[in-house]
Amino acid sequence: MNKTELVAAMAEKCELSKKDTEKVLKAFTETVSEQLKKGEKIQLVGFGTFEVVDRAARTGKNPQTGKAINIAACKAPKFKAGKALKEIVNKKK
Repeated sequence: MNKTELVAAMAEKCELSKKDTEKVLKAFTETVSEQLKKGEKIQLVGFGTFEVVDRAARTGKNPQTGKAINIAACKAPKFKAGKALKEIVNKKK
Protein backbone atom coordinates (compact mmCIF):
# COMPACT_ATOMS: atom_id res chain seq x y z
CA MET A 1 0.00 0.00 0.00
CA ASN A 2 1.39 3.39 -0.94
CA LYS A 3 0.50 6.82 0.48
CA THR A 4 -2.30 7.47 -2.03
CA GLU A 5 -3.95 4.13 -1.24
CA LEU A 6 -3.56 4.74 2.50
CA VAL A 7 -5.18 8.18 2.23
CA ALA A 8 -8.08 6.70 0.22
CA ALA A 9 -8.65 3.90 2.76
CA MET A 10 -8.47 6.30 5.71
CA ALA A 11 -10.82 8.78 4.00
CA GLU A 12 -13.39 6.04 3.45
CA LYS A 13 -13.22 4.85 7.09
CA CYS A 14 -13.41 8.38 8.52
CA GLU A 15 -15.92 9.66 5.99
CA LEU A 16 -13.67 12.62 5.18
CA SER A 17 -12.47 13.97 1.87
CA LYS A 18 -9.17 12.66 0.55
CA LYS A 19 -7.77 16.20 0.76
CA ASP A 20 -8.64 16.53 4.47
CA THR A 21 -7.38 13.02 5.18
CA GLU A 22 -4.07 13.80 3.46
CA LYS A 23 -3.71 16.89 5.70
CA VAL A 24 -4.31 14.72 8.79
CA LEU A 25 -1.76 12.12 7.66
CA LYS A 26 0.80 14.84 6.88
CA ALA A 27 0.24 16.44 10.30
CA PHE A 28 0.69 13.04 11.98
CA THR A 29 3.97 12.25 10.20
CA GLU A 30 5.34 15.77 10.77
CA THR A 31 4.43 15.69 14.47
CA VAL A 32 6.01 12.26 14.97
CA SER A 33 9.15 13.42 13.13
CA GLU A 34 9.41 16.62 15.20
CA GLN A 35 8.99 14.77 18.49
CA LEU A 36 11.56 12.12 17.55
CA LYS A 37 13.99 14.86 16.55
CA LYS A 38 13.60 16.28 20.08
CA GLY A 39 14.34 12.82 21.50
CA GLU A 40 10.77 12.24 22.66
CA LYS A 41 8.98 8.91 22.60
CA ILE A 42 5.47 8.53 21.15
CA GLN A 43 3.34 5.73 22.61
CA LEU A 44 0.07 4.75 20.96
CA VAL A 45 -1.40 2.15 23.32
CA GLY A 46 -2.46 -0.94 21.41
CA PHE A 47 -0.63 0.14 18.27
CA GLY A 48 3.02 0.70 19.12
CA THR A 49 5.83 3.02 20.16
CA PHE A 50 7.99 5.33 18.07
CA GLU A 51 11.35 6.18 19.64
CA VAL A 52 14.94 7.12 18.85
CA VAL A 53 17.77 4.69 19.58
CA ASP A 54 21.50 5.35 19.61
CA ARG A 55 23.60 3.20 17.32
CA ALA A 56 27.22 2.80 18.34
CA ALA A 57 30.09 3.32 15.94
CA ARG A 58 31.11 0.08 14.28
CA THR A 59 33.21 -1.41 11.54
CA GLY A 60 31.42 -2.49 8.38
CA LYS A 61 32.44 -3.98 5.07
CA ASN A 62 32.17 -2.46 1.60
CA PRO A 63 30.27 -5.15 -0.36
CA GLN A 64 31.93 -4.19 -3.65
CA THR A 65 35.55 -4.24 -2.49
CA GLY A 66 35.39 -6.24 0.73
CA LYS A 67 37.37 -3.44 2.40
CA ALA A 68 36.64 -2.60 6.06
CA ILE A 69 35.02 0.80 6.62
CA ASN A 70 34.17 2.75 9.77
CA ILE A 71 30.51 3.51 10.32
CA ALA A 72 29.94 6.52 12.59
CA ALA A 73 27.64 6.47 15.60
CA CYS A 74 24.17 7.84 14.90
CA LYS A 75 20.60 8.06 16.10
CA ALA A 76 17.95 6.00 14.34
CA PRO A 77 14.14 6.02 14.52
CA LYS A 78 12.57 2.78 15.73
CA PHE A 79 9.02 1.45 15.84
CA LYS A 80 8.05 -1.30 18.25
CA ALA A 81 4.64 -2.88 17.62
CA GLY A 82 2.21 -3.05 20.54
CA LYS A 83 0.61 -6.23 21.83
CA ALA A 84 -2.78 -5.58 20.19
CA LEU A 85 -1.19 -4.91 16.77
CA LYS A 86 0.91 -8.09 17.05
CA GLU A 87 -2.22 -10.10 17.88
CA ILE A 88 -4.10 -8.68 14.88
CA VAL A 89 -1.21 -9.46 12.54
CA ASN A 90 -0.79 -13.00 13.89
CA LYS A 91 -4.51 -13.82 14.08
CA LYS A 92 -5.43 -16.92 12.14
CA LYS A 93 -8.00 -16.45 9.36
